[in-house]
Amino acid sequence: MIWLFLSVITSSLLYVIFKYFEIFKVNTLHAIIINYIIACITGLISYGQVPNMENILQANWLYYSFFIGALFIFIFNIMALTSQKNGLTVAAVSGKMSLVIPVVAGIWLYQESIGWMKIAGILLALVSVYLTSVKSKDGLQLDKRTLILPVILFLGSGIIDTTLKYAEINYVPIGEESLFSAMCFATAFIIGIIILLYEATQKRFINLRSIIAGIALGIPNYFSIYFIIKSLKNGMESSVVYPINNVATVLFASILGILIFKEKLIPKNYIGIIVAIVAILMIAFAKA
Repeated sequence: MIWLFLSVITSSLLYVIFKYFEIFKVNTLHAIIINYIIACITGLISYGQVPNMENILQANWLYYSFFIGALFIFIFNIMALTSQKNGLTVAAVSGKMSLVIPVVAGIWLYQESIGWMKIAGILLALVSVYLTSVKSKDGLQLDKRTLILPVILFLGSGIIDTTLKYAEINYVPIGEESLFSAMCFATAFIIGIIILLYEATQKRFINLRSIIAGIALGIPNYFSIYFIIKSLKNGMESSVVYPINNVATVLFASILGILIFKEKLIPKNYIGIIVAIVAILMIAFAKA
């Protein structure tokens, strides 16, 4: 459970850092790309030794790291587009409600435990994500012309989580979690370089502010993935890990928003926080 707790803390920090991006007018795309190489370097340092390139190229998990890394940066861009076209709330709800996909996969593919309390907890988790994320009394405002964006975000986020679980179970040996995570981020960075080259042709160059922001983001971003993998590797079911991680992250990020940025919550948000706590307890208790 300690690994899951640490994942929630680091994932919540990402929201705080993104908020500071807005305050300090950081180019988010540039910072995200820098973040990937910092996350990769952090993973290599965590590995504790100089990796053997031949062993990496022969690793059974290599193609999964390529796939996940490519999805990282693709889904980030979809998230950005969803935020611009449909709003931040729609992007947040679409991304976090994707927990349904790895939960169903865990129960179906790996025969993970299921019972009325876990089912009720997962359903409450979905409700809490919506209530905690919505910042308007009118609820979500969907633009039907761009509805495909939150759908892709929902599916892509769920596929990332499901693939992480699949690779962890079948291909990533104990002790190589850091290296696997590092290669996922390395792939995302390589693709990001192509994007940076395009940005340069549009006279949008990377600057020191984006580099510093990318460094600040990259370290907790790496550990948010690493701790998730460690949670799964240490025997926690994905139908427990992903609901608790997603809901607790939204919950803790909301609390940090209140404490640090003095954000105002509407009644729905407070109800969502209470529902989130109940959902976490139900899922955790069902696991026990």
